[in-house]
Amino acid sequence: MATETTMTETRNRSVVGMVLITIGIMLLLGYVFDTGLLVLPMMAIIFAIAGIRKREAGWFVPAGIIGGIGLGAALIETLPLADPVAGGVFLLSFAAGWASIPLLSALFANEKVWWPFIPGGVMAVIGSLILIGEGGMTLLDLIFNRAGWVWPLVLIAIGVVLLLRREAE
Repeated sequence: MATETTMTETRNRSVVGMVLITIGIMLLLGYVFDTGLLVLPMMAIIFAIAGIRKREAGWFVPAGIIGGIGLGAALIETLPLADPVAGGVFLLSFAAGWASIPLLSALFANEKVWWPFIPGGVMAVIGSLILIGEGGMTLLDLIFNRAGWVWPLVLIAIGVVLLLRREAE
């Protein structure tokens, strides 16, 4: 028991040490280079390293979210993209970050996490429709504006089904 506690404390101290070293390196690089676009990816890497080191899936959630946002921001800033295309690229990058959560969790924490596919999938579909162009934008307009009253009904129906299934068990 004492050995297990000591190993956990050592691992926690190692993770905190690695996080502090990484932040320090990032801040030092800021004096030499313009690291504005590197801040979010570096934060994502810090969380990913912590998750790999501790073998806990919870660390991969901020790693994936921040990493996806960082990738999207970097692509938008470095590529010459028109407005609607930039939005689609950002959403697809953000979706990739969400998709990385189950992948990292399975590889390094031996945990199966499926829920990030829901927000990631929604973002991937919307981002793809934006990139399609006029037809995709028309479909988005139909889904969210013209038939916007349908979504509350769908959510209510799903909630009722979940409650009924729970009571039946």
